[in-house]
Amino acid sequence: MAEKGFLDIFMEATLVAQLVLLLLTLMSVSSWTMIIYKGIMLSSARKKAAIGLGRFTNARDLREAVQSLGGDVNSPLYHVAQQGVAEFNRLKEAGNSGDVVSDNVRRALRQGVSETMARFNSSLSFLATAANTAPFIGLLGTVWGIMHSFHQIGQQKTASIATVAPGISEALIATAVGLFVAIPATVGYNTFLGVMQHIESELVNFAGVFLNRVQRELNAHSDSKGARPFPVHDASVSSHGGKA
Repeated sequence: MAEKGFLDIFMEATLVAQLVLLLLTLMSVSSWTMIIYKGIMLSSARKKAAIGLGRFTNARDLREAVQSLGGDVNSPLYHVAQQGVAEFNRLKEAGNSGDVVSDNVRRALRQGVSETMARFNSSLSFLATAANTAPFIGLLGTVWGIMHSFHQIGQQKTASIATVAPGISEALIATAVGLFVAIPATVGYNTFLGVMQHIESELVNFAGVFLNRVQRELNAHSDSKGARPFPVHDASVSSHGGKA
């Protein structure tokens, strides 16, 4: 007898088993789509963060440092710098002291890092859900299929291997499909967590460098009364721009 394909097994399965296999197939397609999308996005973000941090660190002053980011809204540094620049200019225009400016810019940078990481974390919960639930969903299909096989045994009044084996082997397909969904989702989720930890470290380092430059800028103007806000409105990262 010719081997049955997945479609043949699906068509011969019970309604519950068909629903389980359909759900697992949709989860598999969604997981692989998410893995490919997140993999490309996080790989690009990691490279841009490293390049941007290097340029920012090597710039002569804050204006040149901000301009070095190049206005790339896809860079993870963009939104963090935007938050810092906007807060710096707002407080200097209001005539706040250097200490107030430094403290508020620090909080703005921390908020920028948090919001950027939240954007990267979005949709990762689906991979975690798929990794944790797919094996149990597959097991449900397997248990239901085995129950159906035993029901058939009762109807046919025979327990021979030839009678039991086909139904049980088809039922076990659900467990195999569940593992096929869970394993890539688990690997992808754990890999992306490691990449995001590296990106977050880069963002924290960037926030520290940014704050150091702000404090040096404030010290440079400490001798002049009523120092004007640092003119970075014309830089690539505008204080009035949208979120990354």
